[in-house]
Amino acid sequence: MNYIFLSLEEQKALQHWHRLLESNRGDRARLRRAERAEDVLLTDAFFHFLQQMPESWRKEKAIFASAAVAGLLSHIKEDRQVLSRGYQPKDEKKPKRTASFAEQLAVPIKGKKPPMSELRFQQLQKSRTTDDFYRRVLRAIRLLDGIVNIPSLADDIIHWHREFDNQIDREPAKRLAVRWATDYFTALPKESNKGE
Repeated sequence: MNYIFLSLEEQKALQHWHRLLESNRGDRARLRRAERAEDVLLTDAFFHFLQQMPESWRKEKAIFASAAVAGLLSHIKEDRQVLSRGYQPKDEKKPKRTASFAEQLAVPIKGKKPPMSELRFQQLQKSRTTDDFYRRVLRAIRLLDGIVNIPSLADDIIHWHREFDNQIDREPAKRLAVRWATDYFTALPKESNKGE
C-alpha cells in the first residue's frame, strides 16, 4: 500500500522546481553546500524554493521538512519514474505503481549488488536525529548516482519528519520504516538476501 502525503499539485510543483534548478546553478550550489536541513533554512535559495511551492510549505510546522526536501532534492540529477518490480494492481484499469525510493535502493544498477547494503539501509531506517537522517538520505542519493524518484523521496522525507515530531501512526503498516522495509526487501535480489 502507498501512503501519500503529497498532493498531485505538490508533486508537480516539486518536479517543476527541480527542472528550473538545472538552469539556476547558483541556487543549486547554495543548497548543495548545506550539510543539514538547518543550514538550508539560512539560504536565499530556500526562499526561492518556497515561492515555487504551495503556501502550506511555509507554515512553521512544515518549514524544517520543507528545508530538508529542498536541500536533498538539489542533489538529484534526474527524476526517475519506472514501474515497480513489487506489487502491481491486478485490475488493468488501476494506475501502475512506480518504484519507490526504498525500492530503488534495492534494485541493482550495475551488477548484482543493490546500491545500498542491508546494513546501511537499516541505519537509514533507524536515523535518530534530523542531521543523521539528512546525511544518510544524502548518502543514499549518491549511491543511486543522483537518479531518484523525486515525488517518492519528498513524500518519505515529509513522512519521516512527521513521525520525528511524534506523529507516529498507530498502525505499523502506515509507518515509514515498515513501508521502506516492505519495498526494499521485496525488490532485493534473492542472492543479496543472505546478509553482509
